[in-house]
Amino acid sequence: MKTQKFQTGRVALVSFSHFIHDMYTSFLAPLLPLIIEKLSLSLSQAGLLSTVMQIPALLNPFIGLFADNKGLARWLVILAPTFTAIPMSLILNASSYSVLLVLVFFAGISVALYHVPSPVLIAKYSGEKKGRGMSLFMTGGESARTLGPIFAIAAVSFLGMDHFYVVIGFAVLTSVLLYFTLEKEEQKTSFKRNGSLKASFQEIKHVLIPLSGILAARSFMHASMGVFLTVFVERETGSLWYGGAALALYEAFGVAGVLSAGTFSDWLGRQRVLFWVLVAAPIAILIFVFSTGILKIIMLAITGFTVLSTTPVMLAIIQENAKDHPSAANGLFMMISFAVRSIAVLLAGIIGDLAGLENMFIVSAVIGFTAIPFLLKLGIKIKH
Repeated sequence: MKTQKFQTGRVALVSFSHFIHDMYTSFLAPLLPLIIEKLSLSLSQAGLLSTVMQIPALLNPFIGLFADNKGLARWLVILAPTFTAIPMSLILNASSYSVLLVLVFFAGISVALYHVPSPVLIAKYSGEKKGRGMSLFMTGGESARTLGPIFAIAAVSFLGMDHFYVVIGFAVLTSVLLYFTLEKEEQKTSFKRNGSLKASFQEIKHVLIPLSGILAARSFMHASMGVFLTVFVERETGSLWYGGAALALYEAFGVAGVLSAGTFSDWLGRQRVLFWVLVAAPIAILIFVFSTGILKIIMLAITGFTVLSTTPVMLAIIQENAKDHPSAANGLFMMISFAVRSIAVLLAGIIGDLAGLENMFIVSAVIGFTAIPFLLKLGIKIKH
């Protein structure tokens, strides 16, 4: 891939589509207390919802290979917001747990179709500043998870559970906008190669293997805070609004983390930035659990900043090392990322049922420390 200048407009456009798409996937966590009450679910059943949504991520490498060989990134990015919004706008209308599982599964398919090709477009538009591009792209997603919970709770309060599906309209309008805006530019960014998953793995295995260890260690922190924070706060305070506000605060500082981490890694080096955030994250979670008042709020903010800021740095590492098979390489990375997180959500739910949510957060933090040995094996040169 030839060196290019950073194309702000195109990066911003794809990042905006990330915002709209992920706003709908963010609905599950803030609405989980309502779903649990309506269908009388256990924490394990609630955790399984997120796991089922991650199952289609197993197809990510094949989606990436197909996108590389056929150049379908444009259509996947255009259609995914609407395809994701349809089932996610209907989760409160589910008449049974089985129907709910079907809805989140189909949403997961669309999530996979979107997240594989979109970072490749970002890498193409970012030139040598891939960290900056990935930060802006992930800022779109994290902004959605910041505003999404508040939007979802406000929407259900205004529309009611029976008419929540009306919110699908925003996704449809976004897909129409993307169709007319991305059409000409995407023709120049298709990757038409006759590659294979084996070749893609061989190309990036030196970074993919240690990154997989980091993903596994981080997954428990990411899952426990992202999925069960609203339930934890709602049970402590008795207020769904407080639960939504806590998640919004966590995600808001996550936005700051993803916006800055990738850019800093362009200057300071990927490995150095990852080291500091992976050390700080589990410490902040432990203090969050054992503190009260303003200190608890500060630790929640620090947790969001550190836990969520690792993704743009790792995406940049993958794209820098995937010269011949960018979509397939990203598909492999995303498959591992979604798979380990889905397992972590299920296990976190089981731990929460057996030992309580507080102990679940403690276990997640302890596991988070195991990311450091994998980071030391990453072998990325630190820039000075």
